[in-house]
Amino acid sequence: MELIRGLHNIGTHHHGCVLTIGKFDGVHLGHQAVLKSVLQKAEELNLPAVVMVFEPQPEELFSAERAPARLSLLKDKYIALRDIGVHRLLCVRFTRDFSAISPQSFIHDLLIKQLGVKFLVVGDDFRFGYKREGDFDMLRDASETAGFDVVSTQSFKVHDCRISSTAVRTALSQGDFEGAKEMLGGAYVIRGKVVHGEKNGRTIGYPTANVLMRRHKSPVKGVFAGLVKTKTGIYNAVINVGNRPTLNGQRMQLEAHLFDFDGDLYGQNVEVELLKKIRDEIKFPDFQVLKQQINKDATQARSLLANFE
Repeated sequence: MELIRGLHNIGTHHHGCVLTIGKFDGVHLGHQAVLKSVLQKAEELNLPAVVMVFEPQPEELFSAERAPARLSLLKDKYIALRDIGVHRLLCVRFTRDFSAISPQSFIHDLLIKQLGVKFLVVGDDFRFGYKREGDFDMLRDASETAGFDVVSTQSFKVHDCRISSTAVRTALSQGDFEGAKEMLGGAYVIRGKVVHGEKNGRTIGYPTANVLMRRHKSPVKGVFAGLVKTKTGIYNAVINVGNRPTLNGQRMQLEAHLFDFDGDLYGQNVEVELLKKIRDEIKFPDFQVLKQQINKDATQARSLLANFE
């Protein structure tokens, strides 16, 4: 799958496509139903199927505090869309300048002139352009004169499908990983590169692989039993996701202690699957009390994972 980063990288050879626009956060089964139909239409028209996403997501730019927790970063979306069979992923850098272009310019300059859209799929609540003045009706009116078809994602969704990114976030926040897995069509996985931390865990016999979350908010927070997939294997682990309040941490990060592992993971990309929640993240009075709790967490994680099927 081709990744086009930014409007300036759209070339003349990208003209002509079946396009869908959305967040595709989590690329859950509802999204997958839409994408399956988009791919079918692309095959009918002998055109590439293209997904357009915005980075950052609009609400993260304008109201970061109220923006929902991210299920997936761009890399996660890329992997999921590639595996489904999408031909191109167009990532548009969402800035205040971009948000200020007129709806007419969005349609005629981007969709028609640059992309040559022949078939467009968007949510009927999709808004675009200056002050979000562009809407589905405007797209439908433009399609009648510009020679492309536009349909709502509702037309392509599975009957009685109640799957949404919000429902997945709710399941994850409640520790319902099986429920989230059913809606996603696969396990919820956190991917990232292992970075150097403060190495506090080493001092108490619990060295951790540290992964920066690189998102405004996380849909999960707390201590979990789970799995960590590295380039050498899959390991049981006790995992903390949060800000490490006892250590006055400022950044949202994931820390995983891999059981029965002795090696160096720095610089490696890992995949983390959370299986069971052990507890919420809390602030302890001092590091010694935290150490005692980590011992309990590790024991409980081992027990949960031994019985996990």
